[in-house]
Amino acid sequence: MKKATLDTAETLSRKEYDTELKRLHGELVALQEWAKATGAKICVLFEGRDGAGKGGVIKAITERVSPRVFRVVALTAPSEREKSQMYAQRYMPHLPAAGEIVIFDRSWYNRCGVERVMGFCTETQAEKFLDTISAVERVIVESGVILLKYWLEVSPEEQTRRMEQRIHDPRKIWKLSPMDLKSYSHWYDYSRARDAMFAASDSAWAPWYVAASDDKKRMRLNVISHLLSKVPYEAPKRAKITLPKRQKPKGYVEPEDVHHHVPAIF
Repeated sequence: MKKATLDTAETLSRKEYDTELKRLHGELVALQEWAKATGAKICVLFEGRDGAGKGGVIKAITERVSPRVFRVVALTAPSEREKSQMYAQRYMPHLPAAGEIVIFDRSWYNRCGVERVMGFCTETQAEKFLDTISAVERVIVESGVILLKYWLEVSPEEQTRRMEQRIHDPRKIWKLSPMDLKSYSHWYDYSRARDAMFAASDSAWAPWYVAASDDKKRMRLNVISHLLSKVPYEAPKRAKITLPKRQKPKGYVEPEDVHHHVPAIF
């Protein structure tokens, strides 16, 4: 992959960001075609506090690739049946098959994050999860899955700014749930939970990668670049493509206009 040439000491302009993102999108398409051709299995987890930018980086990754290859998994609260299962069981069916790249917008680490902090599981359940998750991930990796785990780190000041923005921007109010408001006041509880998570699950086979996310544009470029660097992909060679000639009408005539048209307001 061609390396970026941006000056990290300067403010990143929108033009610079768009230019670099366009280049990275091309690399992501190459990664996609390589995964399809080789049957590679790639799984990417995104974790972080509310407002850290998980949704934005996932959108930046997926906006120019095929949803049939890149699948985003964002599970809702577990059902009563799922609550009775082994904790990681509900996530396992979503792991990638050959030729798939699966992105988890929050993952099994909910157990030692929001569930632990907000009291949705017991301390014993959280500790048991931390005691076993590295072994589970080792099995996943040994099955041939490339597993990448990202924690997006946002400062308390920037999180506050983004949460207030959600309150006042009608385009973003849907991002602000009652649980987000409750979680906001537990900054240091989340810090302790994060530290315990890193200590228990930062393994040689599935390490955590931390990305500073106060500057969202730089974070997105950094994460995408890093993701690409961790996969040994090569763009498959493409045959030259030429559009075929369009068929002749052979007497076809457009029917009278009977359609219901969208009004031309703009």
